Formats: sequence, structure tokens, C-alpha cells
Amino acid sequence: MNLQNAQKQVDEWIQNHGVRYFNELTNMAQLTEEVGEVARIIARRYGEQSEKESDKNKDLGEELADVVFVVLCLANQTGVNLQEAFEKKLDVKTTRDHDRHQNNQKLQS
Repeated sequence: MNLQNAQKQVDEWIQNHGVRYFNELTNMAQLTEEVGEVARIIARRYGEQSEKESDKNKDLGEELADVVFVVLCLANQTGVNLQEAFEKKLDVKTTRDHDRHQNNQKLQS
């Protein structure tokens, strides 16, 4: 599935199951909350913090999907074609960062 199809699926879901999109500020707050949930899992599962018993059953994939869903909502409500934006960003990063990462001594192991 490409991002354009994902945006369409989210829009169809909102139309069929939601009442409407939350406003952009609410969705931004929701995105921040979801990213925080991802950060909590990463910090405890892969970082140095101990994982609480209540966090052990948290599904990282589900939390990442929550982030993607809200990003797709924001793109839809602001008229952003994420497929085009992502392809453009990947081209920029490929051109700009190719040698930078290849020559980064910190990445040589």
C-alpha cells in the first residue's frame, strides 16, 4: 500500500466510522501523545529504563500505527499529498546525505 492509498483509507474510515476529523490542533496534541507512547516503549524496552509490568504487553507496532494514523489525518485535513512529499524528501536525503553517511566515522563498525 502506498501513502496515497493509506490517506484515502483513513479518509474513508473517518467518513464511515467517525463523525468528522478532529481539528488540526487536537490532532497535533493527539500525535504528540502517541509519539510519547512510542517513546515510552522504546525507552523501557530498548533503553536503560526498566520496563514496568503494565508496559510489558504494550505493542510497539500498534503504537507506531497510531502515529501513522494521526499523521495521515493531519495530511488529509491540510491538503498534503504524503506520497509526493515522501518521495521528494527521499530524493533530497539521498542526494544530500549519501556521502555524509558513507563518510561518517561514527557509523563505521
